[in-house]
Amino acid sequence: MKKDTLVSALCGTALCVLLTAASALAQGPGSGGPTPTAVPIDGGASLLLASGVAYGLKKLRDSRRKR
Repeated sequence: MKKDTLVSALCGTALCVLLTAASALAQGPGSGGPTPTAVPIDGGASLLLASGVAYGLKKLRDSRRKR
């Protein structure tokens, strides 16, 4: 039962990420205003995502140890 819940949670998260990425690409070129500013957010977003995954895994392990 636990494995089914984990698989469904991972599938739901993957689907959410895919749908969010698709909507982020919805703007066409040139719709950013007169002079769009190039802002590199890749490094910060990657670190934030990695820390969120690590925190989630820690919480998952802690909840399994209590049972």
